[in-house]
Amino acid sequence: MIISGVPNVANSAENPALPRVDLLNIYVHDVDMTDLVSNFTQGTILTLHTDMVAKLQRDTDFLHVFKKFDVVTCDSQILYFALRLMGTPVRERVSGSDYFPKFYMHHKDNPDVTVFLCGGKPGVAEIAADKINAKTGRKIIVGTDAPAFDYEQDPEEVDRIIDCINASGATVLLVGLGGGRQEKFIINYRDRMPNVRLFLPLGGTIDYEAGTLPRPAPWVTKMGLEWFYRLMKEPRQRWRRYLVDDPPVLWALLKQKMGLYHDPLSGN
Repeated sequence: MIISGVPNVANSAENPALPRVDLLNIYVHDVDMTDLVSNFTQGTILTLHTDMVAKLQRDTDFLHVFKKFDVVTCDSQILYFALRLMGTPVRERVSGSDYFPKFYMHHKDNPDVTVFLCGGKPGVAEIAADKINAKTGRKIIVGTDAPAFDYEQDPEEVDRIIDCINASGATVLLVGLGGGRQEKFIINYRDRMPNVRLFLPLGGTIDYEAGTLPRPAPWVTKMGLEWFYRLMKEPRQRWRRYLVDDPPVLWALLKQKMGLYHDPLSGN
């Protein structure tokens, strides 16, 4: 991986090329979209949103996986505002759903970049692939798959997914299996996908690209209200995440600001 001409080290948290901003028991890197799209060509990217932060307060396995990612961006307007209020701002919010279309258009004429879409409900990734390929004017999406929901419990299903990715010849893998699950899939199995150079766990991006989940107006996102928009669109699927799981993160950030935060996983 190269960002701004500085080579990667084994643990990006220690890479002086990537300024790190601490956030509770984790961190984000202070990177900008243009640099990431133009110069990051190999490695792993995690786009951190509030739901992930909540999971990282209770999931030790996810925390261990998190620390193995090369670049961690701030993918939340709420977290962006919180970092500013805490006096440790990052330059900009770099969301996965904004990053990916910029990435594939930047590489639309680069035959060395081909992408596999893994995730979404059956048929959705195929719709996304057709639309992206039409935009780029070539078959940049070379394969898709919709894994079974409980794929982690079935070694044969895992093998099938990996075989499908490898058979496609893709050099970039976008995984949309939900926060925590998609990152674990990448870190646990990336060594079995030797042709893939860039790993992107990007959640609902496949749905956005397919158009099955319309994106909110830019002003909604800029005001930090995307969570409310998605709650209104998918109340049954989203209510627990946005009304139960995520609010404690704001309380934890306030405690960090007051010097009272304690890492709940520090003993693990």
